[in-house]
Amino acid sequence: MKKIEHIGIAVKDLEKSNELFTRLLGKSHYKIEEVGNEGVRTSFFDIGTNKIELLEGINENSPISKFIAKKGEGIHHIAFAVDDILSEVKRLKKEGFIVLNETPKKGADQKLVVFLHPKSTNGVLIELCQEID
Repeated sequence: MKKIEHIGIAVKDLEKSNELFTRLLGKSHYKIEEVGNEGVRTSFFDIGTNKIELLEGINENSPISKFIAKKGEGIHHIAFAVDDILSEVKRLKKEGFIVLNETPKKGADQKLVVFLHPKSTNGVLIELCQEID
């Protein structure tokens, strides 16, 4: 793993949260994107060499909407950048981690993504991200 790529924060209202984080960070988001297959709208803020991703569910069945209904707004996941997502999945499975989706799927911000189950990572949802060429 190369670095923390971003921290994902679940929010109820993306526009209001964008305003809040713009005031907090002193700069605006660089992208808003809808990831239909995940049922979310996202925005990204650069912060040094890392990013903050805000995630809003686009319907009540989206994973983000369900997360907020259960736990409220807040940190949803931590994402790590990797060079070879398939090799990392293989390595992590050997180490005993529970992989939620072994086949990488297209995520936001031009990334392939795989998630690790929080039961195997001290209660934290972990996302692996690989740049799409």
